Amino acid sequence: MDRLKFGIFLAPLHAPGQNPTLLLQRDLELVQRLEELGYDEAWFGEHHSAGSEIYASPEIMIAAAGERTERIKLGTGVTSVSYHNPLWAAERMIMLDHLTHGRVMFGLGPGSLPTDAAMLGLSQIDTRELLEENADIIMRLLRGESVTAKTRTHELVDAQIQMAPYSSPLFDVAVAAVASPTGSRLAGKHGVGLLSIAATLSPDGFNALQHHWGIVEEFAAQSGRSAEVDRSKWRLVGPFHIAETKEQAYKDVEHGIEHWFNYFQKVAAFPQMAVLGDNKREMIDFINTAGIGVIGTAEEARGQVQRLVDQSGGFGTLLLQGHDWANPVATQRSFELFAQDVMPYFQGQAQPLIDAAARAGQARAGHAAAHLHAVEHMTKKYEAELGRV
Repeated sequence: MDRLKFGIFLAPLHAPGQNPTLLLQRDLELVQRLEELGYDEAWFGEHHSAGSEIYASPEIMIAAAGERTERIKLGTGVTSVSYHNPLWAAERMIMLDHLTHGRVMFGLGPGSLPTDAAMLGLSQIDTRELLEENADIIMRLLRGESVTAKTRTHELVDAQIQMAPYSSPLFDVAVAAVASPTGSRLAGKHGVGLLSIAATLSPDGFNALQHHWGIVEEFAAQSGRSAEVDRSKWRLVGPFHIAETKEQAYKDVEHGIEHWFNYFQKVAAFPQMAVLGDNKREMIDFINTAGIGVIGTAEEARGQVQRLVDQSGGFGTLLLQGHDWANPVATQRSFELFAQDVMPYFQGQAQPLIDAAARAGQARAGHAAAHLHAVEHMTKKYEAELGRV
């Protein structure tokens, strides 16, 4: 694989009861800092209930982040296309593609919170069936077709997007996948990327990584789109928190890890994301021992990234899950350490410097002796010039 890219996946997951205005601003400031640190991507979620995931519109977050940044790519992680008119969903992304000068990415999904769908009178079966219908329509529209179609929620009559994308020929599109093969099948069918949101949050998600990419390739072949899919368009999501020492990392996450576990255990109905632990120490140990992520050091984080590379067979981007396990200062420090001590090992930057230091170390004795000899030689020459010898 080529240089591995890194980014953040912000659902987000903030404990209810805090000032949402400040939380939104803090998240935007974090994205700005990640750009400075060299991260490649930031993805924003869409949710409408349950109190923690407070972005109602990833498109609005992208617009705000786009004005604050210059390089980092910005994605919908993901747009719940089952809730939206597919024509307007496609048009909004093209508009953002222009506003960001080609930095936008379009993530598609059915909508993860049952409490969101229920407010629209949609069942979980409805949202998954609508995802497939709307994804078909959206991709046809984005590729310049005129579409007449009727779903259970919307009707299009000779619908066509009036503005061409800024990106040529199109911005990145990715379909979300958890444990089932649905996302992989759609990604292959349409020749787009795969966004494995729960790559590590369940044994099923981790164990199925290679299988899911096999499904992408299988359906791409059936649709005549094999040339359009490659592993560089595959993104995996996983949680990390690192510090200078393991002990410090453990202390950091005592700040907020209980909310994260409580959200998945008692609030959000995500049965695929079954996390275990009744107290802070059990929760921390579960993250590390179950292979979900890393709470520890940069060395341990490097090991986790390598396990994901090995298990998957190779992918394009690792997205660090945004969370409030630690306070904002420690969280930012974790991202800084990750950029400093983890990313270079997967981007071809660490080993050349390690090798250079090793070469210098091996040759040090000889060069040191030559250096002393040179000093002695020049000292004698200087003294000779002064007539002292």
